[in-house]
Amino acid sequence: MGEPGLAMFQQHRGRMFGIAYRMLGSVTEADDVLQEAWLRWQTVDHAGVKEPAAFLAKTVTNLCLTHLTTARARRETYVGEWLPEPVLTGPNLPELSPLDLAEQRESVSFALLKVLEHLTPAERAAYVLREAFAYGHREVGDLIGTTEANARQLHSRARKHVATTQHARPVDVGQWRALVERFLAAAQFGDVDRLADLLAADIVSRADGGGKVHAARNPVSGRDRVARYLIGVLQRFGAGVVPTFGEANGEPVIVAVDTDGIRAVCFFEFDGDLLTSMDLAMNPDKLVLAAAQLSRIGGLSSQGW
Repeated sequence: MGEPGLAMFQQHRGRMFGIAYRMLGSVTEADDVLQEAWLRWQTVDHAGVKEPAAFLAKTVTNLCLTHLTTARARRETYVGEWLPEPVLTGPNLPELSPLDLAEQRESVSFALLKVLEHLTPAERAAYVLREAFAYGHREVGDLIGTTEANARQLHSRARKHVATTQHARPVDVGQWRALVERFLAAAQFGDVDRLADLLAADIVSRADGGGKVHAARNPVSGRDRVARYLIGVLQRFGAGVVPTFGEANGEPVIVAVDTDGIRAVCFFEFDGDLLTSMDLAMNPDKLVLAAAQLSRIGGLSSQGW
């Protein structure tokens, strides 16, 4: 592999990673796909590739489609809840950048990635390529190996499913932070009634420990159950854990750290002043990238990054 071929691959690496991460919801799996794409790229006569960007995008897309068929089987045997792998974002964290526009943030939001898990692989590919990367229907068809008409139908079905499935609303970061501070204060003081007052009646809490750390293996739902569950977890496992404000997947989060590093990345959704959903990414295998990102920027301050 000559330098021009390597340089060309690196030039398009960001887009390839963006496609793979959105399609798979996993940094680890996206990296595996890029490694396979690199091996295939090494066998290609680059002089005969008229549009390297399209060629590499198609290679990654089709590798993801293949990967998704086996990933679903693995996730059926996954220990506990499976949640997407969080990626820290911000000015000094370029993995998912740029996320300057609301549409760009939405395309990698944790809530949307959860919704995309319920699409077929082809629907997910059509949605990601069209919505996140603005490919035309004909281009999408070429990338996933189908007709323009079928690509249009796949995108339409995916978009309807996303539209009818509740996911994250636009967030005012200041309001979000104030609500989370109230929530944390009530939880840390062990005040069940005060905490319950901040929760929606149908709140759902999900934790992804992957069988590697202590975490509820099934969703916990309902105001009183969630309040008692959270306070119990903090009392048993919260010693030494410091919650810090940060950003992941283009949205505000709490990063829970202790002397050993990151323990969890926590996503909160509100409807008005009430917490409706809480997702806790706790599997250590899914926090490797986040830990590396923090190390690169020198860690956390009390105000986040």
